[in-house]
Amino acid sequence: MREHVVIIGSGMMGSGIGAMSALAGNKTILVDVEESRVLAGKERAVSCIRLRQEQGLNTAEEARRAETLLETSPDTEQAAGSARMVIEAIVENLQAKQQLFEKLDRILPTDVPICSNTSGLRITDISSLCQHPERTVTTHFWLPAHLVPLVEVVMGDKTDEQLAVKVRDELKAWKKSPVLVRRDLPGQLANRVFQAIIRESIAIVASGLATAEDVDTAISCGMAMRFPEWGPLKHLDAIGLDLGLSVQETVLPDINRDGCANDYLKKLVEDGNLGVKTGKGFYDWSKRSIETDMAKRDQFIIEAVKATSRLDQTEAGGENR
Repeated sequence: MREHVVIIGSGMMGSGIGAMSALAGNKTILVDVEESRVLAGKERAVSCIRLRQEQGLNTAEEARRAETLLETSPDTEQAAGSARMVIEAIVENLQAKQQLFEKLDRILPTDVPICSNTSGLRITDISSLCQHPERTVTTHFWLPAHLVPLVEVVMGDKTDEQLAVKVRDELKAWKKSPVLVRRDLPGQLANRVFQAIIRESIAIVASGLATAEDVDTAISCGMAMRFPEWGPLKHLDAIGLDLGLSVQETVLPDINRDGCANDYLKKLVEDGNLGVKTGKGFYDWSKRSIETDMAKRDQFIIEAVKATSRLDQTEAGGENR
């Protein structure tokens, strides 16, 4: 009987995805190439489950049940034998993903969705060796996968739309906020917006308009404060499209429009300043703690998820009266 969600790859992303699957009440198998790696992945998944329970994002009962639903396997074929849905979360390498998808396509019944957590590759290319690419789709969970609600469900050139909708609806039951992306373009949906923000942020620093810290502060303490419940298009409707048009015509001519990476970023890389991994990038990480910053990030996400959930419940209660 096919009743398992199978997660192939038990690293940082795979373990978080596995945690969310199990918390949704699914029998879940984490798969990796070595027993030690998959057991470590299960430990990370359990930590994710317990963190969500401690923070009130899941009940104690849901957490206890989820831990019992998590299984592990070093054997892809064996795990696939009971899979009703597979999510690939292996290394971001096209050839490795293509080989895995070709194998899964060959051994799984044609009604089992095969999903990829790729953040940058096209599902059309990943599934190019498959005989049944219509059942393949991207499910891009955002890091950290056990906290950020967004999942981008991206249709490839040959993906069956009904299957994509089915996968999207499945993920809604995982306490996720999935969006359906109907074209398989580089950057999917959210990363296209994010890269535009990054491009202008780097250009501002490169021009001397503001420091990296001030750019991050302006974004974090300004627009980002509204984003959990107030997207940019809702903002435009609220202020009036005529005003939005006027602002765009004033500002856009001066916005960076380069079609390639900024020379400022290239110079940092050429000089070996790669960020946290080398101790210096836009920030001097010998004077900062990435662990502290990541913990603050995660706590903010947790509080934002709680607040959004409360607002949704209030709105639903009002609609039901």
